[in-house]
Amino acid sequence: MLANSSGSINNVSVVVDNELWDGSIGDAIRNVLTEPIYGLPQDEPIFTISQIPPSVFSGFVTKNRTVLKIEIKKDPGIEILNNVYAQPQKVIVIWGKTRQEIIQVINENAAKIVETFKNEEIAERRRQMAKSPHKFTSIQKKLGLTIQFPSVYRIAKESDDFFWIRKEITTGTTNLMIFEVPYNAIKRNDSLVNQIVKLRDSVAKIYIKGRQDGEVNADGEKIESYMTTEDAYAPFIQETIVDNKPTIETKGIWDLKADFMGGPFINYAIEDKINKRWVIIEGFAFAPSVEKRDYMLELEAIIKSVKID
Repeated sequence: MLANSSGSINNVSVVVDNELWDGSIGDAIRNVLTEPIYGLPQDEPIFTISQIPPSVFSGFVTKNRTVLKIEIKKDPGIEILNNVYAQPQKVIVIWGKTRQEIIQVINENAAKIVETFKNEEIAERRRQMAKSPHKFTSIQKKLGLTIQFPSVYRIAKESDDFFWIRKEITTGTTNLMIFEVPYNAIKRNDSLVNQIVKLRDSVAKIYIKGRQDGEVNADGEKIESYMTTEDAYAPFIQETIVDNKPTIETKGIWDLKADFMGGPFINYAIEDKINKRWVIIEGFAFAPSVEKRDYMLELEAIIKSVKID
């Protein structure tokens, strides 16, 4: 029987000799695992890493959920292993006869390494959240989908085809928007990112209001305050798969018109051909003065739990 794995979310143990860690191999590992995440207001690394020399890699320290091991031995290679020292656990082993060979393996497999560890962390976050699931039924009734999030979230606003779900955190809130648009509302062409931004902004203008919206300012004018996409920060867009369906993923920064609030968002437009629609699910966070990486991972984990009827 394997012990349960441990470790903070997004924290990777790197098992490598001190000499290698302090040189070019360590640099290559840091370039891959601590690259800044796109779509956050301040630079935050994909992972927090802890280096452990092989001589002390035993006992409790082997139980971290994500482990990268570097070995100097035979012809270069990489292996991804499950549940070696604990469960659930992902262990990636990289080896080569020379430093240059190891660096080449790291660089050639950078995307796979990051994806493997990130998927493990998303799965872990979902395991944690499943311990206290929400009991809302109106989401499935109105939108024909199920989505898993913990009961600490509440429905802040809903209509026939829109839900705003939010959770209070120490310094602000984490939020989800769920809605649908007709199938012809999004066309895959050169203006795709503009279409997604226009869609999210039009819906947010109706439902996500600022604190002073509707009040009258000193000039006697009515204040309009609502969420919009920050113009100064170019959104990142890519194709992915959610619920086995083609999906457009967009990351960017939101802010509130006529207010001093903003933060990161991650938006998934899921192509639901069977029901002739797009399902849009967006996570956005308001957490000033603190790191937002782990909040955004939680929102991504929630979104990727969606099952469309």
